[in-house]
Amino acid sequence: MSKITVFPSQLNGAVTAPPSKSDVHRAVICAALSGGVCRIAPVAFSNDIRATVGCVESLGARCEYSGGVLTVDGRNMFKIQSAVLDCGESGSTLRFLIPIAAAGGVTTTFTGKGRLPERPIGIYLDCLPKAGVECRTEGGLPLTVDGRLKSGEFKVAGNVSSQFITGLLLAFPLLDGDSKITLTSPLKSTGYVDMTINCMERFGVKVERLSDGFSVGGNQRYIPQDYTCEGDWSQAAFFMAAGALSGDVVVKGLVRKTAQGDMEIAELLTRMGAKLEYTADGVRVCKSKLKAIHVDAGDIPDLAPILSALLSFAEGESRVYNAERLRLKESDRLKTTAAMLNSLGGNVTELPDGLIIKGVSSLKGGVVDGANDHRIVMAASVAALRCENKVVITDSESISKSYPDYFEEYKRLGGLC
Repeated sequence: MSKITVFPSQLNGAVTAPPSKSDVHRAVICAALSGGVCRIAPVAFSNDIRATVGCVESLGARCEYSGGVLTVDGRNMFKIQSAVLDCGESGSTLRFLIPIAAAGGVTTTFTGKGRLPERPIGIYLDCLPKAGVECRTEGGLPLTVDGRLKSGEFKVAGNVSSQFITGLLLAFPLLDGDSKITLTSPLKSTGYVDMTINCMERFGVKVERLSDGFSVGGNQRYIPQDYTCEGDWSQAAFFMAAGALSGDVVVKGLVRKTAQGDMEIAELLTRMGAKLEYTADGVRVCKSKLKAIHVDAGDIPDLAPILSALLSFAEGESRVYNAERLRLKESDRLKTTAAMLNSLGGNVTELPDGLIIKGVSSLKGGVVDGANDHRIVMAASVAALRCENKVVITDSESISKSYPDYFEEYKRLGGLC
């Protein structure tokens, strides 16, 4: 278990957002399903992306990485009878590829580590057997799927994780007949499904949006493409927050016309009173006096930890709500976010579906349990900028899940750790 000690400081300067992890996951899978050779760039090899690349290779694709460019050769995809896919700690990898492996008719065993074996997959255990796929599990992982997925109607809850919707959408074009997702509850994290549909369409596959779900025609072909990935608003949020709390930070490599739901960080910072302006290729945020707001996290769950850190310094009482799904992430993020901020001297109350955050003028510092959760570790490092004393954060290596270079960039901007 690694630790990092972070001292109060200011961050100033420019940083380029890493490529969107969500965009890269989808592009790698669509490229592997294209049956041809595709080049994807830029790509940063976080642990989650390594997991997806390794899994499509296990299903028959070949991948080569050089200079930020990932070449995916899908000509041998599914030309195997069985495979073992190690998904690491990546929920996206697991939930995207379960129906895809079944669509390819490959008997596949899925494994993982950390909290991944405990994260919900019940939606698939319910709907896939009805469509010709046997699912063998004793609860969680390992999970083995056997049989070829059949087209039809799939009734799916929209409030557990949009990743199930994405996995089915990616698989449906490979099937012989038309398929439909009927949502049995309102869809949350709609931006992530929009990203999936946008990526599929760039690879030549059509998805029809319905009032109660989605329809996808069968026997479609993913067409090989060279694909440019967007910058990641989810990761940019940490440096934007650092600018609002401590200095003057420009985050480059971001596009405003995007399906990434976490672009909402810009609007939320503005609502808090932060000095924010858009640049030609990104956004600039300067140290500001912040005010309390209420945040519906239903479509932006990944922003909750860093928003909570920001709101700890906002004048008044804030609330983050509609966030019960955070309990099913790499950690129980409602519990670990509250514990992180309270351990530093904050005033955060945990609710069943969110947090109440009373702003303070400064945090004292102390020891934070990183909970093996990359977003908790990064949020704690941003809160540390305005602490009175040093902050020791455990499990700092967990940033490799999504942003391995985070602390190097943090230090380059003036952070002390």
